[in-house]
Formats: sequence, C-alpha cells, structure tokens
Amino acid sequence: MDIRPHRVIRRKKTREIKVGNVSVGGDSIISVQSMTNTLTTDIKATVKQINDLEDAGADIVRVSCPDEESTKSLKHIIKEVNVPVVADIHFHYKRALEAAKVGAGCLRINPGNIGSKNRIIEVIKAAKDNNCSIRIGVNAGSLDKTLLEKYKEPCPEALVESAKYNIRLFEDNDFFNFKISVKSSDIFLTVKAYQELSKICNYPLHLGVTEAGGLLTGSIKSSIGIGQLLMQGIGDTIRVSLSSDPIDEVKAGYEILKSIGIRSRGINIISCPSCARQAFPVIETVKILEKKLSHIKKPINLSIIGCVVNGPGEASQTEIGLTGGGQDNNLLYLSGVPHTKVASSEIIDKVVKLVEKKVEETN
Repeated sequence: MDIRPHRVIRRKKTREIKVGNVSVGGDSIISVQSMTNTLTTDIKATVKQINDLEDAGADIVRVSCPDEESTKSLKHIIKEVNVPVVADIHFHYKRALEAAKVGAGCLRINPGNIGSKNRIIEVIKAAKDNNCSIRIGVNAGSLDKTLLEKYKEPCPEALVESAKYNIRLFEDNDFFNFKISVKSSDIFLTVKAYQELSKICNYPLHLGVTEAGGLLTGSIKSSIGIGQLLMQGIGDTIRVSLSSDPIDEVKAGYEILKSIGIRSRGINIISCPSCARQAFPVIETVKILEKKLSHIKKPINLSIIGCVVNGPGEASQTEIGLTGGGQDNNLLYLSGVPHTKVASSEIIDKVVKLVEKKVEETN
C-alpha cells in the first residue's frame, strides 16, 4: 500500500448524528447523497430512482415534498426502499411535520423560507417525537430578508449568521440531532462560509456547491469547492448538485472522494490523454472499459497507458495495468509485475476478465 504523508487528511471530528440508519459526523465515513427528480406523487418512479441511486452507491437520498400529496406518497416510498430518505421542505412547515410522522430519516428545512421561529420550533418537536434528524439548509439564493437588508447581498457572513441563529434556536429547544449546510452557486462564497462555520460549531456539515450547472461544469465547480474543503478536514456528507441524471451526482461524489483518497468505490481508471505515441486507441478503449466495468463496486485501480513513457511506472502502482507496445505487443501487468502480452484487438476482453477475476478472488 502506497501511504504518503501528503495524502493524510486530518478531518475535524464533529458530533455524530443519525440519518435513519446512516451515521453522519464523528468517525463515520463521509456519506454521498443525491436527490430524486421524479414527481414524489409518482410512487413507482420515485422508488425505482431511489433504488437505482442506492445501487450506484448513494448512502442517503433526498425527496422533495412540496405538497400534502407528496408527503402522503412519502409514507409508501419509505417502506419500499433501503436507504434513509430526507424530506426536502420549503415554505410549508406542515410538510415537515407530516414527513417526520411517516418515517423520514431527516428533514431538510431552509431557514430563509420555512417561516417564523414558532414554526421552526414545531418542526423541532416533530423531529424529536419521531426520532428524526434535521438539516439546517442555508442557501445564498434564499436568505432571510432581514439578513439581505443587513448585508445588502449574499455573503459568507450572512450565511454563517443564519446558521448561528438556527443553531442557537435548536440548542435552546434541547435538540442536537442536526447537520448544517451553507451553500451558494459561487465557489468562493461557499468555501469561505463553510470555513468560518467550521471554526465556530461542532455539528456535522453537509457540503455542496448549489446549482453548480450541467454535468461537466457542475462537476468541475463542485470538485473545486467540495474538494478543497475536504482536504482541509471540513465536511461529513456531500451532494454534488448537477443538472443531469441524479446517478451522475453519485458518480461525481465518489470521484471527488476517490481522487483525494478518502473513499473509493468501483474502478478507478488512470489513463493518459493519448498522443502520437499511443500503440492502441486509448480514448475509445477507456470509454468502452468504463461502460463494461460500471457494474464493479469493489475498489480497483486500473491503469491504461498508451505507451512506455509512463505505462510501466503507472502499472507499478495499480492492481491491473496496460502499457502500449510496438508491433501490437501491448503488455498487461498484475500488481506491477508483467503478466502477458496482448494484441490491441483483445485488450477489452482481457482487461474485463482480469478485473472480474480480481473481484472474485477478493470476495
């Protein structure tokens, strides 16, 4: 195992809470979340999407509850899925009361639009009565009007002040089973807000760059924002918000965690961008392998390098490696040791079989 000092991340230890049967904070793993985009009233479609997200690796799934019919549907949805469900609540505090009663693992409330202090206290009581956690979800796009008047525009100070107010309110009502987020679509604002909040509270933090954009742009923005916070030891659970298939959010979340050595799932392909030296079509090979190996859940490092410049070196650091060679003599490695030569036309089948054999051997 390659353990280097610069890879050690000293994570801040926060209070541990429960979201259903999943621990968040403390010594628990950093969980990956996503959110359904089906109509919650379409029970069958929502259940299917939650199950698909679980299969992709989601630890927790959030479901929107905009109306009473949705919270009625939530009761049936929760019975049909295994992962904890977070009820997403905006504007209508009664939806939170209903969601807690039907078994939601957590309530996500937005301080900027949930209403008065008394309404929040009612939500806290419902969470207590039903053994349900809460996420205080502060968002730069929906800050309380008094904070906008005070600070003139969304800023880290405004997000943190909103979080602090609600923390005090929750504590004053003897409720501590909560986590917090201070999200913005602006990376700088988001990172600064989380940094400042982490200094003053010990509750678990839910990380994310909200409304980050499409698959490519959103993944990049989220990687920069979430990634640098995690590298500072800040964060206990993450959601990558993308205008894309929710499964892409889970995949992106794992890629962020995988890239900084925090958590791994599935195949980690190390591949070159390709150039005139490539001995086989690297880009096309990687695309096909990603699809054919997408069912693998066990963490395995696989290097696919087009030539001998970096191929042997990368192969020495991975369980399975492939280095392009001249005259159709590409070389496969197992745990850094040369294994067998393979023709370019046989690469896909050989690599897939080796990976699947590796998985079988370690099960």
